[in-house]
Amino acid sequence: MRRTAQLLACMLLVACAAQDQAEQKSTQDTGQAIEDLIQVRGLQQVKEIATASFDKWTVLDERFLLYKGRRDTHLIEFGHPCREFDSNKHVIADRRWDASRMQARFDTFRGCRIKSFYTLTEHEIAELESIGEAVGSRN
Repeated sequence: MRRTAQLLACMLLVACAAQDQAEQKSTQDTGQAIEDLIQVRGLQQVKEIATASFDKWTVLDERFLLYKGRRDTHLIEFGHPCREFDSNKHVIADRRWDASRMQARFDTFRGCRIKSFYTLTEHEIAELESIGEAVGSRN
């Protein structure tokens, strides 16, 4: 009986580890797909964007956000993975210099420094929203 319990516990640990690896691979695939889209489409980089208190955003992965303002939608890239997005559904924007604008390299989201902003067309927005669904990271 003891041996059976040990075997069962071992199998559960292996199953959990395999699931974590699959989830991590899915996140890496999403990030790589977004980086590929930036390169292939030659997305235009901008230094700052206009913001308002009612703007919305969608977390694509640990390094990318889709920021939806009243006029435009931008892709935000962070210099390193931002772990704050994993545990928080509602992400709060930090603003350091100006309440109505966010600047790349100076402003932060939940303490994560913004590396770049990219302008997007409607087609690129739809493509980015479908990337997470295609690799299974958003269900």
